[in-house]
Amino acid sequence: MQPTATVLVYSDDSNTREQVRLATGRRPAPDVPVVEFLECATPDAVLRELDRGGIDVCVLDGEAVPMGGMGVCRQIKDEVFDCPPVLLLIGRPQDAWLATWSRAEAAVTLPVEPVEFAAALASLLRDKAALNA
Repeated sequence: MQPTATVLVYSDDSNTREQVRLATGRRPAPDVPVVEFLECATPDAVLRELDRGGIDVCVLDGEAVPMGGMGVCRQIKDEVFDCPPVLLLIGRPQDAWLATWSRAEAAVTLPVEPVEFAAALASLLRDKAALNA
């Protein structure tokens, strides 16, 4: 049985969540586990799932409504013990400084560009595996 990684995807937009799934495929790189997605459309759902545990990486939509992924990221970094790494989806490259403010480990722009997204997600999965080794 292949190892799996659970990736939480937060966006109020189902099309954005689909872009993330399609860009990732079964696995974002050959040297990382197969990915299982856990989709959340509300900030409360994100907090509930993080409380349950088992999340390897969070992908948060910075353009989500009513609470953007940057605010959610900052909140979970403050409130969730051993918070998983966060890949933030941002609207413009100029918003990268906001990703830093929110304490996200990585950021890519929307719409999702598959190669860039998969590389960023794979890097976070590798970092998480190295920490757990």
